[in-house]
Amino acid sequence: MQIADWLLDILTCPNCKSPLTPLSEGDELACASETCGLIYPVRDDIPVLLLDEARKA
Repeated sequence: MQIADWLLDILTCPNCKSPLTPLSEGDELACASETCGLIYPVRDDIPVLLLDEARKA
């Protein structure tokens, strides 16, 4: 996954507005909130930040 650091600094979870962090085991971004915990896919180095595409941790 090739997402620029500056972009990761400004991306937030659409559900709860918490920061997103890359997961080491795949092309996904995880919400940092313990209460939300949604995981968003990254396809072709583009984060898909749609609630319908997210999965629960």
